[in-house]
Amino acid sequence: MKKQRILVIGAGGQLGSELTQGLWNLYGKENVMATDVKDAEGVLATGNFEILDVLQQDQLFNLVRKNQITQVYHLAAILSATGEKNPKFAWHLNMDGLINVLDAAVEYKIEKVYWPSSIAAFGPTTPKIKTPQHTVMDPTTIYGISKQAGERWCEWYFKNHGVDVRSLRYPGLIGYKTKPGGGTTDYAVDIFFKALSDKKFECFLKPDTYLPMMYMDDAVKATLDLMEAPAEKIKIRSSYNVAGMSFCPAEIAAEIKKHIPEFEITYHPDFRQAIADSWPKSINDSEARIDWGWEPQFDLTRMTKEILENLPQLLQTI
Repeated sequence: MKKQRILVIGAGGQLGSELTQGLWNLYGKENVMATDVKDAEGVLATGNFEILDVLQQDQLFNLVRKNQITQVYHLAAILSATGEKNPKFAWHLNMDGLINVLDAAVEYKIEKVYWPSSIAAFGPTTPKIKTPQHTVMDPTTIYGISKQAGERWCEWYFKNHGVDVRSLRYPGLIGYKTKPGGGTTDYAVDIFFKALSDKKFECFLKPDTYLPMMYMDDAVKATLDLMEAPAEKIKIRSSYNVAGMSFCPAEIAAEIKKHIPEFEITYHPDFRQAIADSWPKSINDSEARIDWGWEPQFDLTRMTKEILENLPQLLQTI
């Protein structure tokens, strides 16, 4: 079997950092090249790391050629709330970065490419409950528009160039090892930091705003399961729906109060409320379960317990 050489683009982000560690466990540190536009921090500094701006095509191509890359995980993107503040740059990075990666896959015959989509690709007329795999997609944010367009590019490169590109439509991702990155669902990350440091949290969404969410361990597992599945099992080349749990701010606050009774939450909805209102409340991921055996491991109770057990030790080192 050919030795695998893995490139992670955007490794410094919330997902990238933990996915890189999952890839270390699978392929060994020496076979994973982590990259980002800024210097490595924390655990990433202990592995192979290079500065990479994915918008610089020559730089990307040289790195792929020099390291004989066989798989690419392309995670670099401007997220939903941040993207609305600088829409043209968000479109530039999210679209041109992806196309540069797909062109590199064609040029250097890269075996597999991973690119994440998002529930942001859906929109206000998408069915909100158990949103199906194939449905209306009318995103209202630049982030969502770029994800919808990216899905079409991925399928086009698969059909026209044979690129084995795979994708997941992530719900909101919740982890504790890195701080929030500017997404609308990131209140569910920040709330744990504030609960421990301040015992209070002001939420930018209404208390009953239900959104699909996923614990980071499940997100890493889903990604690696998808990429390790035989190609013949991957029936969808745009992006697979995946689901973990759905909850609202009031519910996660109540779960935190079981561990920190003095914790208090207040609500001050801002522009991100309209973004959240345009997204699904729950996701139907039956195709992922049937095609390649997806199954989440964490619900709200288990996730909250794990984060509040582990985050205090991490905060002492920051």
